[in-house]
Amino acid sequence: MTKKAVVLLSGGLDSATVLAYARNQDFDCYCLSLDYHQRHIAELFAAKNVAKVMGAAAHKTAQLDLSLFGGSALTDDAIAVPESATEGIPITYVPARNTIMLSLALAWAEVLQAQDIFIGVNALDYSGYPDCRGEYVKAFQNMANLATKSAVEGKTITIHAPLIDMTKAEIVKLGTTLGVDYAMTVSCYQADSEGEACGLCDSCRLRREGFLAAGLADPTRYKLHL
Repeated sequence: MTKKAVVLLSGGLDSATVLAYARNQDFDCYCLSLDYHQRHIAELFAAKNVAKVMGAAAHKTAQLDLSLFGGSALTDDAIAVPESATEGIPITYVPARNTIMLSLALAWAEVLQAQDIFIGVNALDYSGYPDCRGEYVKAFQNMANLATKSAVEGKTITIHAPLIDMTKAEIVKLGTTLGVDYAMTVSCYQADSEGEACGLCDSCRLRREGFLAAGLADPTRYKLHL
């Protein structure tokens, strides 16, 4: 019987790697993106292309306007994206974003009768977001198996976070081994409409350092010569 999985696909480096990983584990992948009125809307165009090129069984983009609440540089144009390292949880943190996305993935998984959800969170080379930690993923999985009809009837849900303990360099190496074309992906928090990266934000810095540490060429298209 074919295994189905819902894969959260942002269009960035990590989520593309997770999609390749899930495909390599013989899952039919149903990719879910979220248009939350993020500043870097180019990532959604990247997600559509990544899903198509990498053989997703289906790709849906949910619409949920988190700019209604603001509170993040990614959802409020009045808040600048930091272009240098900051202390603590950065202003690019979007309140409850992973909880929202995992909840939507859980709903679709129930409809698909899928018992597996993949998410590309990482707890090593990341921006310090609280919803990217292993204990958070475990807590959501526990909640999912209390909250769903499928789990109550014996079909438990597993939340897979295969990148959780990997460095960015290790992620890049894994994806390259699995055939990911990272030129398709967009990670920059303030990418322009063509997907060109600023090269200065936290996400750009982590991505660039990952390729450098991996000893691999960085295919990212930057606005500035770096």
